[in-house]
Amino acid sequence: MKRALATLLVAGAALFATACGRPFDVKTAPGFVPLENQSSYEYRATTPEGVVVAVRVVEDEKRGDLDFWTQALTLQLRDVSGYALLDTVDVASRDGTKGKLLKFGHDESDKPFAYWVTIYPAQGRLFLVEAGGAKEAFSRAQPSVEWMLASVRVRCDTVVSPVLASRTCNRW
Repeated sequence: MKRALATLLVAGAALFATACGRPFDVKTAPGFVPLENQSSYEYRATTPEGVVVAVRVVEDEKRGDLDFWTQALTLQLRDVSGYALLDTVDVASRDGTKGKLLKFGHDESDKPFAYWVTIYPAQGRLFLVEAGGAKEAFSRAQPSVEWMLASVRVRCDTVVSPVLASRTCNRW
């Protein structure tokens, strides 16, 4: 009996450890459609008007904390890419992970665009939750964008998470 139980536990652990899944959870708001095969994003959804919410995961290996990444992204987007930083807001993901929401504006061909990026360092990774689009369309979609941003979880909260699901959250 003990041997059968041990075999079952090992098989279950192997299943959890090798199952595919993303290391975060995000809900898609009504009016958005998830997109498939987005090369540099693990998740991306859009409206018919082109407002996009996306999640990118960067292996960080705990090299930088939230303040480091907030400053690095601000400098890159403002000084190198020409975005105007409009606001910075302390936020927390649905699982309680502390983050920072940076709100930027940018003009392209005399047309204003909104770009938001939320930064969450967790699980030895950097989670970037991005939202953007033409300012007028973004303003109309903003309640849905905010709902999606509030739905994000970047840490597993299962009993076996630290051991079996540290690289993915297979129960999402």
